[in-house]
Amino acid sequence: ELKQKGFTIIEVVLVLAIAALIFLMVFIALPALQRNQRDQARRTVQGKIASAVTTYQSNRRGAQPTTGAQLAAYADGDAAAANTYDGVAATTSDGMLENNSYYVRVGALTSGTTTPTTGVANKTWIQVYTAAKCDPTGAGAVSGTAKQAAVVMGLENGGSTVCQDV
Repeated sequence: ELKQKGFTIIEVVLVLAIAALIFLMVFIALPALQRNQRDQARRTVQGKIASAVTTYQSNRRGAQPTTGAQLAAYADGDAAAANTYDGVAATTSDGMLENNSYYVRVGALTSGTTTPTTGVANKTWIQVYTAAKCDPTGAGAVSGTAKQAAVVMGLENGGSTVCQDV
């Protein structure tokens, strides 16, 4: 009787298919997980800025901040250098946080819209709108009272914008 040692072609194909499935899951799931982690870090920084606005207002009898550098000082940051970050020109009145990973700009909201008078909100820039509040969807800001402020930032996952009331 002749006994053959080895694997059949079906066994080899099955093992290769399982290995390919594992690689596919890693290459699809891992980048999404990393994006979610970076977005969570962005939300944490956004919360720091919202807290900085509250502290600034408390220390100045309700006055609103006028520059990002003022807020950065309350969130362990500093004034930004005059340069271009993520396609937006920064000035020394802007603030920077987290080893220059985030930049903060303060500006008034044009009446009734989410169009800023200065700056943009994206993955790198945090826009603080004074006299504004978050719209009901939480994706942008609308006009509010003189004492209100909204902190708006873009997220990487889905390209959405998130707003936090102060």
